[in-house]
Amino acid sequence: MNIQIINGPNLNLLGVREKSIYGNTSFDTFLEELRKRYPAITLSYYQSNVEGEIINKLHEIGFSYDGIVMNAGAYTHTSIAIADAIAAINTPVIEVHISNVHKREEFRHKSMLAANCKGVIAGFGMDSYRLAIENFLTA
Repeated sequence: MNIQIINGPNLNLLGVREKSIYGNTSFDTFLEELRKRYPAITLSYYQSNVEGEIINKLHEIGFSYDGIVMNAGAYTHTSIAIADAIAAINTPVIEVHISNVHKREEFRHKSMLAANCKGVIAGFGMDSYRLAIENFLTA
C-alpha cells in the first residue's frame, strides 16, 4: 500500500512554531514513528509552502497511490485550486488538521477542500495523521 502525506505552508516548522498549538515534535521525527508503526506501508512525505507545487504533487501521484493524507494548512480555507485538484484525481484524500480548527479563529471553520475529500480529521494533534492512515487500512 502506498500512502502519500502532503503538508502545506508553515508545517515545515512543526516542533518550532506555536508549540502550544502544534506541539514540540518535528514532522520528520513523527514520520519516523509512523514508518516504524506501519512497516508494510510505503509512506511518502511531501511538504511545500507553495500552492502550485502542492497541486503538481496531487497531479503526480493522484492516479497511482492508494491514499493521500493532506494537511493543507491555511490553504484549506482559501484554495479553490487545491480543491479542484483533489476533485480531478482518483486517489482518495483525507484532510487532516493537528488542531481543532473549530476552536480557533472563525476563518478556519470553513474548508474549501472538505467536500472533495473522503473525510476530515481534526483536533487530535499529530495523531490525526495516524487516524487517517488507519482509515485507509480498514477501507
